[in-house]
Amino acid sequence: MLTPLFWNTLSNNQKKKLLERPTQSSTEKLTKTVRELIQKVQIEGDKALFSLTQKFDQVELSNLRVTPEEFDEAMNRVEPEVFKAFESAISQITAFHQKQRLSNLTVVTSPGIVCERLVVPIQRVGLYVPAGSAPLVSTVLMLGIPSRMSGCPLRVLCAPPNQAKTINPYLLVAASLCGIQDVFKVGGAQAIAAMAYGTETIPKVDKIFGPGNSWVTLAKMLVSLDPQGAQLDLPAGPSEVMVIADETANPVFVAADLLSQAEHGEDSQVFLISNSDTFAKAVNHQLEIQLEALSRKTIARRSLKQSHSIIVENLTDAISLVNAYAPEHLILQLANPRTYLPAIYNAGSIFLGPFSPESVGDYASGTNHVLPTAGFARSCSGLSVNDFMRTMSVQELTSEGLSSIAETIRLLTAIEGLDAHQKAIDLRLQEVRNGIN
Repeated sequence: MLTPLFWNTLSNNQKKKLLERPTQSSTEKLTKTVRELIQKVQIEGDKALFSLTQKFDQVELSNLRVTPEEFDEAMNRVEPEVFKAFESAISQITAFHQKQRLSNLTVVTSPGIVCERLVVPIQRVGLYVPAGSAPLVSTVLMLGIPSRMSGCPLRVLCAPPNQAKTINPYLLVAASLCGIQDVFKVGGAQAIAAMAYGTETIPKVDKIFGPGNSWVTLAKMLVSLDPQGAQLDLPAGPSEVMVIADETANPVFVAADLLSQAEHGEDSQVFLISNSDTFAKAVNHQLEIQLEALSRKTIARRSLKQSHSIIVENLTDAISLVNAYAPEHLILQLANPRTYLPAIYNAGSIFLGPFSPESVGDYASGTNHVLPTAGFARSCSGLSVNDFMRTMSVQELTSEGLSSIAETIRLLTAIEGLDAHQKAIDLRLQEVRNGIN
């Protein structure tokens, strides 16, 4: 299981190595392959998507778009209790996200000068939903709900096809409940390329959202660097969780939280940070027991091999570890977890106390589960309604307003040596003076 490591006995190089993500060493190797996949889609369009789907998913498709008949069949296959679960989750997620939306604002910065901020939806967005070893129906909701609330006119969703040459019926029902009809059977880096550049069937979008494996994350980053490509939401790759626990925590709960992330994929990473070696051993015992009952125990076990249990001398050191690692998910199973919040500044989503498992954030507490991974929580936030929108600034000046700031601008343009900027003001004010005279 997780061999306890005592933090203060490690060298600086050992500490640095311990906090590295397992995928970091393979990123350079992947870059060439992913770039070639993107170029293939750019050049060959749908033809490339068909061949790459057959190669990577072992599915031979005759069409990429999900048909109305496939939507109808999915709706008929899904159980009534699942519909109720979807509706409950949608209600929770909507309640939290509807408070986030930016609004237009108008400010009179000085007499005769009006500045405004206009909020508009991004016109064309692409939503990516992984569906490999686990079809992430919750991700459809996490992307579909805020994109609908933002009013994006075109929403394109891509997900890998299954062996029946369609998309998992639960994914389709979730998409339908979110009002998404443009759904396509393509996954991986090729799906990102298709949405970024467009093909004969899949429309080009302006921004791409959604989590994925290392290939997908890298593809999103590469197309975002191309002015002809599409912007990305945030780097959301393999799942990760860090659990900080003291002697008051329940080792059963902690082990369950670690396994809930380890089962996502073999490249997932989990950390237990505790100030008690005895507690860490109790968690290890629970990991052994709980692991055997999991349907995805093989995946979880492989994930645990690249995960760690770290023993610290005090919880101050534990919080320092959090900020150094910047986890996607952070769980504080501590006696007074809220008291540590002011000291935490690098984490994607935080779960406080014994009855706040990471699972609730993944599905139905209301927060969004599309979060920055690989340390990007240092500079990026989790997904929100505002990520599907953009703002435009507007200014309108009267002649009096322009005159009132003319001298300020004259001094600043002189410093920068930009004569034409000042001329654009002087010519207007000259016209005003001529008119008055």
